[in-house]
Amino acid sequence: MKENEKDNSYDTSTKVCRTLIGGQALLEGVMMRGRTSVAMAVRSPDGEVEVKSDRLKPPSKARKIPVVRGVLAFVDSLVVGMGALLKSAEVSMPDDEAPSKTSTTIAVILGVVLAVGLFIALPWFIGWSIENWANYHNVAVISIVEGLSRLVIFIAYLALIRLMPDIKRTFMYHGAEHRTINCYERGLSLTVENVQSCSTKHNRCGTTFLFFVVVIAIVFYALTNWIFTLFVGYEFLFGNPFFKLGIRLLLLPVIAGLSYELLRGLASLPDNKFTNAIRAPGLALQKLSTAIPDDDMAECAIAAFNAVLELDADQNKETIDFYEREFKPERQKLQAKLKDNPQDADWIYCELLDCNRAALDDVKRVKIGVAHKADEYADRVLAGEPLCYVLGNADFCGIKIKTDKRVLIPRFETEVLAELAVKYVGGENKRVLDLCTGSGCIAAVIAKNTRAEIVASDIDDDALEVAKSNLKGLGVTVVKSDMFDGIDGKFDLIVTNPPYIKTFDIDGLQPEVTCQPRIALDGGEDGLHFYKIITERADAYLNAGGTIMAEVGYDQAEAVKKMFERIGKCRIEKDLDGKDRIVVCNK
Repeated sequence: MKENEKDNSYDTSTKVCRTLIGGQALLEGVMMRGRTSVAMAVRSPDGEVEVKSDRLKPPSKARKIPVVRGVLAFVDSLVVGMGALLKSAEVSMPDDEAPSKTSTTIAVILGVVLAVGLFIALPWFIGWSIENWANYHNVAVISIVEGLSRLVIFIAYLALIRLMPDIKRTFMYHGAEHRTINCYERGLSLTVENVQSCSTKHNRCGTTFLFFVVVIAIVFYALTNWIFTLFVGYEFLFGNPFFKLGIRLLLLPVIAGLSYELLRGLASLPDNKFTNAIRAPGLALQKLSTAIPDDDMAECAIAAFNAVLELDADQNKETIDFYEREFKPERQKLQAKLKDNPQDADWIYCELLDCNRAALDDVKRVKIGVAHKADEYADRVLAGEPLCYVLGNADFCGIKIKTDKRVLIPRFETEVLAELAVKYVGGENKRVLDLCTGSGCIAAVIAKNTRAEIVASDIDDDALEVAKSNLKGLGVTVVKSDMFDGIDGKFDLIVTNPPYIKTFDIDGLQPEVTCQPRIALDGGEDGLHFYKIITERADAYLNAGGTIMAEVGYDQAEAVKKMFERIGKCRIEKDLDGKDRIVVCNK
């Protein structure tokens, strides 16, 4: 888009002004300020629009006093505006390019010194030079020259800094700010297309305010020259140059207050030849301080504006910080992505936010890093990786069990086995063997709920590493053993969830099953290999009156029960789905 395109002439005839919102251009962003709130929207290096919003302090009684309120507004805008600029620099620049706090502070101080030097001291010096070096003593002429030089310096300053690429981009964001405010005040919906159709000029612009400051300063400084010459004498005024400069600095707040009242008054007046004539120079100067924005800049301005609108409309609405997102839409977006199993989205956020599922309803905001991590987890789930591997843990009987690709994922069916084991041990000091422990989940449940002496065994070194991590501090002895080969002593209870899937069935199972360790799945040609070993050898490791509890496949209960009957009396327990799942054998 060329700079002379779509810059419609300023027209308030269709204005629908519902609430006054002002703004300021930032580094790669826009700040908007409303009645009770302020918001910044900044484009980060990765292209995301980051928003930060805050509540404003209630206005003091002094804010209602004409001129005084202008001074307070001027100081407040400097403080808030400078803080917003620094914040926008932190977001818009890569970490290795962002300025340090020390360098930023120095830059701010130098900026204030430069402003005072250019717009206060330099015009005064020009007038002083004429009086001293040209030996010209006409107070009126010197005052006019000083005032006009201030205006020329101001215009030249805007024209020169506009040539700098970074400043030009800031002026483009200034144009986006104006267009967004104009779009709202014309009663149009805040879309990029509507915003881009509006003017980059606005009656309440800070550039117009600064123009009024310069013009009123010309009048005031000329009057003070005349008054001091009249009452204290020409020689005293011009013979004490720093006294004259001090007077100018002292008058600056008053000039700012009057300029604010003039800007405020003109903005509230309808269009006519008189008001348009007074507005015209300030609006013309805005051609130097604004530029045609691109659509991304308009999007930033809209984001900041909408944030202020929402906060002003709802005093209970939460503010938001940079790199934060409202949690509800992020949660809904992840649930839609995992549409086949939307509950997985909640489990992902429970893990990342370290809370239970019920607590998710109370979460208001979430860091963007967390939202991105949740999205990465969802991609892994959609690629076929089990959710428990993605999260790194599984909930098993209310215990968080570390789970990764080295072990079988604990299943709900196995919780029935663990609970039966806990009930069997009760409050007695029984000795328990967890055979084929895998992640150690069964042993962990028994250890946390009983006083049993527990041995957990497995043949796989990777599984044993995970089991040791899950059983650390629980008093469980973890040993490497090929079934009973490495086991010593006898036990009151042998509990086991051995591999029980038929070898030739494994490859045809769902991806989330086949990605688990084959050693934890493969039960041999008929799926009963390990039950046969238990049948042959368990009696030697089981105390008189002891019990064996074994999880089995959905169609294996009767076959395993028949084998275990060589050891003792057997029964079958069902899982939560009503399927035969546990074979219990009492010696």
